[in-house]
Amino acid sequence: MTTPRTHYDILSRAFHWLTAIAVIAAFVLGPEHFGREMRHGLDPATRLDIVVHESLGVLVMMLTLLRLLWVAVRPAQPQFDMPGWMHKTAKATHGLLWLMLLAVPVSAFLALGSEGHTLTLLGGIRVSEWPALMQSPLVQSIDWGDVHGALGDMILWLSGLHAVAAIYHHIVLKDGVLLSMLRPRR
Repeated sequence: MTTPRTHYDILSRAFHWLTAIAVIAAFVLGPEHFGREMRHGLDPATRLDIVVHESLGVLVMMLTLLRLLWVAVRPAQPQFDMPGWMHKTAKATHGLLWLMLLAVPVSAFLALGSEGHTLTLLGGIRVSEWPALMQSPLVQSIDWGDVHGALGDMILWLSGLHAVAAIYHHIVLKDGVLLSMLRPRR
């Protein structure tokens, strides 16, 4: 007989918390009116907040892709006894979070490509050529900077809802959901 898992594996926990920190930091450092300033000739390399924001966005994208690979092969995740509607709500919320973790960085790339802006990362890395994006009708169809901003707000609200639900499980239901994403006690 196997003992049911009460905690996520260490790699899943690391990916979760690193992604959460990167998303929050990217949101806090998200420069206001970045696109407008770039259209007026601002070099993004001269603003540390822009460089860190863009670097964190790439980090979120990389972490998310690695997490998706890990989810396909990782050990079984913990299962919790809860009503069906809670399982469905949790599944839908997690699915939407995964979608947002991919959509926010993609919308940033589309915004950069549509306006011909340079992606500037820590370490002096710059990507200024976006030929495939700049010629795409999709890129020219809407203001991707506005989309990126709206998606950034949405992921923060959804993450907040996710955190509140975890705290509810911990304080009210006392079912171990929150603890499953923390290091097991010895």
